[in-house]
Amino acid sequence: MSRTGLLDPAVRQAMVAVSAAAKKGLGDPVLAELVMIRASQINHCAFCLDMHARAARENGEPEDRVRLLDAWEETEGLYTERERAALALTEAVTVLTEGFVPDEVYDRAAKHFAEAELAHLIALITVINGWNRLMVARRVPPGGMRP
Repeated sequence: MSRTGLLDPAVRQAMVAVSAAAKKGLGDPVLAELVMIRASQINHCAFCLDMHARAARENGEPEDRVRLLDAWEETEGLYTERERAALALTEAVTVLTEGFVPDEVYDRAAKHFAEAELAHLIALITVINGWNRLMVARRVPPGGMRP
């Protein structure tokens, strides 16, 4: 049995709807792509990395910000404080092996995002983690869903 056929259309449609709602509520398409790239890097999802790096570039994101995203903490001045807070939250929500999201990480994000934006950011991080797991489990290669 092919792994690539294991996604039910109703599940896909629901995931797409949650993704769209989270992105719309965040209101910053470049930040959304950075968050999705970072979670996908952590989860080793080549399919999502390819998709969201392309989308970031299409939204005008400079190549160096896409290329250096996995070292965002070491790249002083390349990402705004708001982006850095979102990336820290992305890592904390994506890697829950040490327990809850640390209060200082959440509080840092809360300083940069209104309550509704923060809710959408957390939803976006959650849904990209879901997509990563679906694509990795199915072993969908980069570009594997392009026509």
